[in-house]
Amino acid sequence: MKQLVIFDLDGTLLDTIADLGAATNYALREMGYPTHTATSYPMMVGNGVTRLIERALPEEARTPEIVEAVREKFKEYYDDHACDSTAPYPGITELLNNLQALGVRIAVASNKYQDAVERLVTHYFPAIEWQAVEGQKEGVPVKPDPSIVFEILSKSPARKSKVLYVGDSGVDIETARRACVDSCGVTWGFRPRRELVDAHADNIATTPEEILEIVKRPGLALDV
Repeated sequence: MKQLVIFDLDGTLLDTIADLGAATNYALREMGYPTHTATSYPMMVGNGVTRLIERALPEEARTPEIVEAVREKFKEYYDDHACDSTAPYPGITELLNNLQALGVRIAVASNKYQDAVERLVTHYFPAIEWQAVEGQKEGVPVKPDPSIVFEILSKSPARKSKVLYVGDSGVDIETARRACVDSCGVTWGFRPRRELVDAHADNIATTPEEILEIVKRPGLALDV
């Protein structure tokens, strides 16, 4: 059985897309740039807020100075409205409770900035004893760089064969591969199943209950 499960946040534990889109559109409007429909945002997220802003801006406006100015407007709005429409996906709270009851350790690895990650996790999952809650930090590369996984392992050591990384995108699957841990892609998030297949996810779950079964069975990663 796995000893540690590391979860992506947006699109995996929480459906945050409406609030992310609203914050981005607010920032774009404030800076005089065109906004986007809600259906456009699932393919823009996954690599952190800076990359989201870059994708949302017109190509000619993607200078470091403009991106940073729009990012500040994004944070201005998102810090006050991150919980307007966000909610855990059905079955997620039960999954986390069941994992905790089994003695499985749980952590979060997100490309969202650290303050927002901590606020969301505390707000929506107050009963969970997290081993680590890691978001984007200054000077630390974002996923798919595996540094965030290694940081979690430094706080909650486990053999890599006993670790499962769960996420909804190819970025998450690549993060797990680079960290040499088993991956599980989830189909209820922001990206299509095909992306998870093309990224060679070790497992694909269509419901949170399936993750529990994956955790209980022997892992596929090398015992290192």
